[in-house]
Amino acid sequence: MNSDTRVAQEAHDGLDRQLVQALQLDGRAPFSRIADVLGVSDQTVARRYTRLRTAGAIRVLGLADPVALGEVVWLLRVQCTPEAAVSVAEALARRPDTSWVSLLSGGTEIAAITRAASSEDSDALLLRKLPRTPRVVGVAAHCVLHEYFGGPEGLVSKSGMLTPRQIERLTHPVSPRPPGPPVALDEGDRRLLGVLARDGRAGLAELVAATGWSQSTVRRRLAELRSDGTLYFDVDYHPRLFGHGSTAVLWLSVPPAELAATGEAVAAHPEVAFACATTGPHNLLAIVVCRDVRALYEYLTTRVAALPGVRGMETSPTIRRIKGPGPLLLSPRGLARRDS
Repeated sequence: MNSDTRVAQEAHDGLDRQLVQALQLDGRAPFSRIADVLGVSDQTVARRYTRLRTAGAIRVLGLADPVALGEVVWLLRVQCTPEAAVSVAEALARRPDTSWVSLLSGGTEIAAITRAASSEDSDALLLRKLPRTPRVVGVAAHCVLHEYFGGPEGLVSKSGMLTPRQIERLTHPVSPRPPGPPVALDEGDRRLLGVLARDGRAGLAELVAATGWSQSTVRRRLAELRSDGTLYFDVDYHPRLFGHGSTAVLWLSVPPAELAATGEAVAAHPEVAFACATTGPHNLLAIVVCRDVRALYEYLTTRVAALPGVRGMETSPTIRRIKGPGPLLLSPRGLARRDS
């Protein structure tokens, strides 16, 4: 039984959804603190988390902020022949520098996000490798210039499952990063982040074993990376937990003078899971998650239609997500787990 089937068979209630939002606010919050805020027992929170995680409904991920590391983020649109799209998407998903790899409408286009430490690293993937891949017929790459919504601010934060007071009690403080050079990571930091990217709630013993550090050093470094925003936590959850059934990528064209205001307005929409300014003719991208196709139509004809800065729009429904924000999970046979 795959994760989609298990999640579909589970009945999820408000407490499950409150737990997901609590973990989005602080992925490493002790179950005792979450339980106190939600008004239930520690055992109830632990049991709910274990059930959701075992069913493949949620993953807590500890991820590094590309801005803090001085990395360049690219949005890829890859056109393939129909028979090659899945294999190319899975090959992209297996790369450690990619995230959010999806098949779009028609099954011949792939959208993906990739990170590079420098323009030279970007060239290796964007300009040399992908265009030479058999049955890839076109590649468009757009540099992400500014993120309006995303990263630690997941869509679940707009769910309204927690009260403002509960949010305040669970939010982990982060100090604004002062201007300066990118954060320099050593080998121990990379091993620490590697474990957290697979399991943001990995235990202290596992982090000590991975880094070779003492417990006190692990605690101190975790606190440092979190406090300045280098490390943040995200919850990769199954859409059915919140009744989401239709996802689409919107490519919007906005005059430069209206880009910032339009981007902020789009970011505030409850349907928007990610929004950023990019290079290219469509300079504002938004990932939209709705209940169904009818709700998507309503969103496009109301909220988007009311934006005065939008001069053009292309809508690409997502038909399959191959990879989310963290590392690709593999089945025992080595095949990628495919989330809807």
